[in-house]
Amino acid sequence: MMETERMITILGPTASGKTSMAARLAVRLGNAEIISADSRQLYRGMDVGTGKDLADYVVDGQAVPYHLIDVCEAGERYNLFRYQQDFWQAYHDVTSRGRRPILCGGTGLYIESILKSYKMVPVPENPDLREQLRGKTLAELAEMLAGYKPLHNTTDIDTPQRAIRAIEIQEYYRSHHIDEREFPRVESLTVGLMLDREERRRRISERLHRRLESEHMVDEVNRLLEHVSAEDLMYYGLEYKYVTLYCLGRLSYDEMSRQLEIAIHQFAKRQMTWFRGMERRGIPIHWIDASRSVEEQLEEVLRLKP
Repeated sequence: MMETERMITILGPTASGKTSMAARLAVRLGNAEIISADSRQLYRGMDVGTGKDLADYVVDGQAVPYHLIDVCEAGERYNLFRYQQDFWQAYHDVTSRGRRPILCGGTGLYIESILKSYKMVPVPENPDLREQLRGKTLAELAEMLAGYKPLHNTTDIDTPQRAIRAIEIQEYYRSHHIDEREFPRVESLTVGLMLDREERRRRISERLHRRLESEHMVDEVNRLLEHVSAEDLMYYGLEYKYVTLYCLGRLSYDEMSRQLEIAIHQFAKRQMTWFRGMERRGIPIHWIDASRSVEEQLEEVLRLKP
């Protein structure tokens, strides 16, 4: 890839309009393809709850190629190591054809691991550690996880299972002295979509109600439960945690809706905390106002001379 053809990264909190922005940018550039950086859009059949919005990849009748969406089955335990392998495969595929990659998503851990060139290794399960951590509250697990290096203080841990896995990874890295900085560095212009707190909350609430009332998110979860265990589905957190609890009769509809809305607002706040941490850790992010029209956002990105 030519030096001037840097990768472009579009990041931001949930409901900030990243996909629509990235797709329109790809069309304007004329030679770009999107690589997803969303830890849940990887799964087939998890469409409404993850907000895949595949229609956004068609702009004025033109389909924008995308990668790392629908690459594994619901119920699988995808991880950062596998994401890095899949990212580099997609990246080399895109650049080998003379096209420009646009990395787009809200999973800060995945994005930072690419932009900072962290090398990860597959980490085996640690049954003894899992037994020690079994029964601890999510707050206790989160406090333990916060004692490790910032990179792995991940943004989307909202179940004890995921927190335990994150701690398991950190314990492995601590005892095996893994050298993480071995992947090639990729040049990227990084753009962040920013919303003020009230606008972000409004968009999140509006989108959630739409998914529940007209996009049949409950039906999606019921279909998934036909071949994925409730425990495995709840592992993915947020929509899949709370809607599964409703489908199992453990929450009323109103309780599910209210608790899920609160959880998504908290998640968006954690995403922004992560992105600010990325800046402190040396990744420049050009922030633009996501409340403006997509066309205005696009013009601002193009002025950055990507």
